[in-house]
Amino acid sequence: MTSPAIVWLRQDLRIADNPALAAALATKRPLLLIYILDEETPNKWRIGEASRWWLHHSLQALTRDIKAKGGDLILRRGGAELVLLDLAREAGAGAVFWNRCYEPHAVARDKALKHTLTNQGVEVTSCSAALMHEPWAVKTKSGDPFKVFTPFWRACLQTEMRAPTPAPKRLSNWSGAIASDNLEDWNLLPTRPNWAAQFDAVWTPGEAGAKRALDAFVAERLQHYAGARDQMGVEGTSRLSPHLHFGEISPVQIRRALEIALIHDPSLQGGVDKFLSELGWRDFSTNLLFHWPALPEANWRAQFDAFPWREDKAGFKAWAKGQTGYPVVDAAMRELWATGYMHNRARMIAASFLIKHLLIDWRRGEEWFWDTLVDADLASNAASWQWVAGSGADASPYFRIFNPVTQGERYDADGAYVRRWVPELAGLGNEFVHQPWAAPAAALADAGVKLGATYPEPIADHALARARALSAFVGLPKS
Repeated sequence: MTSPAIVWLRQDLRIADNPALAAALATKRPLLLIYILDEETPNKWRIGEASRWWLHHSLQALTRDIKAKGGDLILRRGGAELVLLDLAREAGAGAVFWNRCYEPHAVARDKALKHTLTNQGVEVTSCSAALMHEPWAVKTKSGDPFKVFTPFWRACLQTEMRAPTPAPKRLSNWSGAIASDNLEDWNLLPTRPNWAAQFDAVWTPGEAGAKRALDAFVAERLQHYAGARDQMGVEGTSRLSPHLHFGEISPVQIRRALEIALIHDPSLQGGVDKFLSELGWRDFSTNLLFHWPALPEANWRAQFDAFPWREDKAGFKAWAKGQTGYPVVDAAMRELWATGYMHNRARMIAASFLIKHLLIDWRRGEEWFWDTLVDADLASNAASWQWVAGSGADASPYFRIFNPVTQGERYDADGAYVRRWVPELAGLGNEFVHQPWAAPAAALADAGVKLGATYPEPIADHALARARALSAFVGLPKS
């Protein structure tokens, strides 16, 4: 019997455009497809609670897709290095294939695994599947990694991208007996209470769901994406980020779909250019994490090590629960809790408030997002929080402090976003929905709003908080 090839699926939960799967199929070996729930190797960055919900449903969908093509998906739980080595021995595997991950713990683990397996006579092949370009493929003229996004993206546009591969028609499944865990036994779904009850109405995890989301975005929102993406009260974004994180669709597939759409409709150029640059930011974030692996836990700019962060448990709790008294911030945090997602503009506003109005360490916010976002991605999460904090690469200057009121008035002009997620303010007119404390007593009474009772007073005064934040920044050592 020909020894099987193991295909270790990780953040690539798809069949189409799966380079590791395609490479394994090309060997003509029977395949053993596995997924390992490794909660040991990542340590503190084990998959968050909202992402566990997504993973459960994504694995369900992937199992169905694999079975439809004649294969099986084996599930195992434990430290991936030991589990994979045990599986390779148990099956007598002659080759192992995987698509590369770029988190520091994954890089170290994969290097060790490749060394051990190779020494045991097992062929190991790793492939590129998660990015448009590998972190070592796009560098400055001096050979260094880019630290600024714009020249990085310019270089990406001049670098050839691999072509997507079609889904195989059949999977040559290995006939040997290998035990698999029961997905239900992993207890990935919340039960008491089921705080993810609204997720089902919002998301369809899996490769087919990703394809439908992409098709809907191209058909309905790509035309106006460049302008609509910042408007919080409309459906203007792609909502592809969780599908991308779990690898249910690849950025290469998305880019090819956009290029095809553009051929048929040249008026899409603005939307295509803007959305591709957002995919580029995702690549850029991964590049930063790969070259600076301490990014999720340490200030990229060392001068911020001296920043006087405050310990404010009450402030953090109010922020996390959407009870800050600033409607747009509260709407953002409540959207996150209800759907596992937050609008991209709202993420910047909410992060700025935590960091600059409350002077709470960006790492606290990063950890909260890691646990509550279905699209929690270590590179994007860390890079984006540090961007807002001013401590990261190509970051927003620290002195750029979002005013929650003016941000709400600009990007939620009709109050639709606030009224959806902060319904206790739904009766206020547009002139007061972003600053209820400024409304006359009669307007508050007519809307059924009682500040401090039905809706909180602001927990920070914007002008005073801004002055305090700027004072703290001025006191930092120069970089």
